[in-house]
Amino acid sequence: MATRPASADDIPHPPEMRPVAMRMAARDWSEFADPGQQGQWDALAEWAAEPNPFFESWYLLPSLRGFDERGRVKLLCLEADGQLAGLMPLRRDLAYYRYPFPQWSTWIHSNCFLGAPLVARGFEAAFWRELLAWADQNSGPALFLHLSHLPLHGPLWDALTQVCRDGVRAASVVKREERAMLASDLSPEDYFEAALGGKKRKELRRQRRRLEEEGRFEVRRRTDSEGLESWIDEFLALERAGWKGAEGSALASAPRTEALFREALSGAAARGKLERLGLRIDGKPVAMLASFLTPPGAYSYKTTFDEAYSRYSPGVLLQRENLAMLERPGIEWTDSCAAADHPMIDHLWTERRAIGRVNVAIGGAKRRALFGAIARRETGRPAGELE
Repeated sequence: MATRPASADDIPHPPEMRPVAMRMAARDWSEFADPGQQGQWDALAEWAAEPNPFFESWYLLPSLRGFDERGRVKLLCLEADGQLAGLMPLRRDLAYYRYPFPQWSTWIHSNCFLGAPLVARGFEAAFWRELLAWADQNSGPALFLHLSHLPLHGPLWDALTQVCRDGVRAASVVKREERAMLASDLSPEDYFEAALGGKKRKELRRQRRRLEEEGRFEVRRRTDSEGLESWIDEFLALERAGWKGAEGSALASAPRTEALFREALSGAAARGKLERLGLRIDGKPVAMLASFLTPPGAYSYKTTFDEAYSRYSPGVLLQRENLAMLERPGIEWTDSCAAADHPMIDHLWTERRAIGRVNVAIGGAKRRALFGAIARRETGRPAGELE
């Protein structure tokens, strides 16, 4: 079942920007089964310097229930005068990809597309200082801190670079990629005209007309919870009927991923953070998209289409309709959550978001010297200041 969203009475005021007693604590995620604790978590998401739906309570808790049965993941929580001001899931891993290097690492799973911590505005530098101090004191066998799927721009990145510089702490970007995003002052129609050449626009318009000839054509867009359960059923069935189902990678191919999808969409909808977009012929879905609305940004979470209509490019036509995000109040940009160099969305969405993997030195002098050797071997250059 989806977690209950916080009511107005549950949500405290944001932490005040004044001298406060700050503490970084590693907490068991099971503690957040308490509605009051979830209320603070939900409030933190509203105050966050950068939005990350994948670390909000309604997404991260069902993720942990499904994929961390042994409770190895800890929630690193920054508390300011006892109030939640930052949160990030962390796990100690014994291997670093194919190397036997133990490290503390942001906890990410295959359906989590961003690793930015939730941090209250104004507490960005405090969060990184307290987190790194905690990692120094609790390093154990860990050789470094590995931050995965981290945005390489914005207030969190700026704060991390400054904290590392101030603390003379070496760090290294070990992988950088850019994925499509949508961010423009243009109208949807003007953006469409600017993004694609005339030949491609003409072809898409032709495909749209041919699809409309297949029956009663509708574009449906909803942000409420009405009919959500049946919409989820349709989405899962449509995805499983295609190539993902044949390969066993559809959400409904595994009980854990199906449960996550159901609970996450229900939790997002209950908080007004879900948009459902679809193309239909005679009431039946041809293409479907679930997006998370987290002002000032949005995230295209999952999409699917009926492969029987492939000749009409229903996925591209759906994204053509999704350009309406450009006019949605409160939304300044939309993250595609797609892999870099995606063959479809990269041609339609022309802006890019830099996401990377970052390693940071922790512990004493000997451990940091070993980290420097590892960084040089991995990247071919010495670890130093982030830029």
